[in-house]
Amino acid sequence: MNTRRDFLASAGVAPLLAAMAPGAQAGESAGRSTGAGAFPLSSVRLLPGPFEAARVLGATYLLSLNADRLLHGFRTNAGLAPKAPRYGGWESQELCPGHTLGHYLSACSLMSASTGREDFRQRVNHVVDELHNCQQAARSGLVCAFPDGDAQLQNALAGRPVTGVPWYTMHKIMAGLHDAHVHAAHPQALPVLARLADWMVDVTERLDEQQFQKMLDLEHGGMNEVLANLHALTADARYLRLAQRFNHRALLDPLAEGRDTLDGLHSNTQIPKVIGFARLAQTTGDERLVRAARYFWGSVVEKRSFATGGNGDGEHFFPVEETRKHVSSGRTMETCCTYNMLRLTRSLFGAAPSAAYADYHELALFNGILASQDPDSGMSTYFQPAGPSRPKLYGSPERAFWCCTGTGMESFAKLGDSIYFHDAQALYVNLFVSSSLDWREQQVRLRQTTAFPDEARTRLSVHPARPTRLALRLRHPGWCPRLTVRLNGRPLLDSTDPGRYVEIDRLWRDGDVLDVDLPMPLRMQPLPRAPDVAAVIVGPIVLAARLGAQGIAPGDDVGPDNGFWGHRLESKAPLPRLALHGRALEEVVRPVGAPLSFRARSAAGQEISLAPFHRIAHERYSLYWQVA
Repeated sequence: MNTRRDFLASAGVAPLLAAMAPGAQAGESAGRSTGAGAFPLSSVRLLPGPFEAARVLGATYLLSLNADRLLHGFRTNAGLAPKAPRYGGWESQELCPGHTLGHYLSACSLMSASTGREDFRQRVNHVVDELHNCQQAARSGLVCAFPDGDAQLQNALAGRPVTGVPWYTMHKIMAGLHDAHVHAAHPQALPVLARLADWMVDVTERLDEQQFQKMLDLEHGGMNEVLANLHALTADARYLRLAQRFNHRALLDPLAEGRDTLDGLHSNTQIPKVIGFARLAQTTGDERLVRAARYFWGSVVEKRSFATGGNGDGEHFFPVEETRKHVSSGRTMETCCTYNMLRLTRSLFGAAPSAAYADYHELALFNGILASQDPDSGMSTYFQPAGPSRPKLYGSPERAFWCCTGTGMESFAKLGDSIYFHDAQALYVNLFVSSSLDWREQQVRLRQTTAFPDEARTRLSVHPARPTRLALRLRHPGWCPRLTVRLNGRPLLDSTDPGRYVEIDRLWRDGDVLDVDLPMPLRMQPLPRAPDVAAVIVGPIVLAARLGAQGIAPGDDVGPDNGFWGHRLESKAPLPRLALHGRALEEVVRPVGAPLSFRARSAAGQEISLAPFHRIAHERYSLYWQVA
């Protein structure tokens, strides 16, 4: 049996090698269910590589924090003596005190599930027990850390001016309790969350629809999502009704009609609302919510995103035709926005799997989230400047507590959550990340060993408890011109149709090995509406020009407490100009030395080094080039 057809037959591979077009639904190729489920974090373990290293840094930061300092305001409001002084930065300001505790509780819960470590479970236990004590002492059901008790929430309910974003803050606390229940199985987390939601049901009951919608003009996070999640856990119809009331019609209605009204809107106010639309669509089947969520994703990803997958300038969406002038800004790509776009992408993929969603997830994970972490301290960026000759600015461990500090805690606690998905018959391999998977329901274990992106390949070894028929769906990325697969050392298939899933449906035996080659070509990604401004990308990895650390003293790239550093480390440098002169990109941008290291000659004759954006820290860089 020397032919490819003979080998496929002998290997037990079904004739169907399905490829799924972007936007199509995975089950269409085989007549199966169109949805896909995520694996619990406890089923996935990261293996040595860049993501595991980032997780370790994130874990170290979480354990360095004193939970009693984050609980200070909660105990004070409940009439209990605080056990430690309040932290500085946003935790001592009026904007959203207490929001960090919600993120911290989520992160410790996620880290507990991701690692199985008892020290994180103990942190979860301490925080939930303290919130339970606060709730019992306060008697109303409300737990919050606002210095004026519930005054901000009451002002919001009454339509009076507020000094902060109370509903946004309450969303973080509720999401933390939800995660403590789901990921850490704390027995009091759900009762505390439900009693808090009961308080919300009671105090919002008096608002008519017009009053409620007016209240939603103020940033309120993903209140619709967390209440929909609570309804799913309790089947209490009151929570579903309140979740639906938190759908902001000013955003929902135009999106559902296919109208882009995002110009000038605060980006991270809108994205969590849309995550809630997607969640409620799963609960209710409301097609308007589905259309709104998908249209929003397409508008942001396809028209409003920079090469890294980030969006916005100064935290706001801007007209697409004005993108060129925003590429020089030092306040682009708020890290929270990338975090939340990934959460939206994950939700949309689960409802209708598509390689397009997974391609974006990979892009934003490597170039947005992995790029946001200081490799020395583990702290996160707020903005990631697109402008030339600027550095990333990182938070301080105890004096920042920005929104992006909180989402950063969560990001590095759940890095395994979207590597693999499944339906009843198939396993999706979405990301090329060194990791192991235990699919307990199917009694199948999988180990993925890879040095990606330093090496353009991955190896998957399959270990079923007994010979098992299973469809394995490999993402053929949109950036990869030709994907080749070997089964147990022998050629199995070539795919030359990127942006799809290649399905291998066979009887798997213990120790079967797939070797997957994923060539990573160089390409240029033009700026939206500015074809003469482009980023250089290899595979999914954005390469930034390294422009040195001139003018950056130690500590200069730690941002001030409030996160709005204005012109700190400002630069008026122009975009570097790439000297193509009609030559192919590969002739001008050449690999040198270490993996993913390149050099290019600018139009001024200067030799410039390029490196992956996610590896650049404590130096100036440029994401974009001026090209002719």
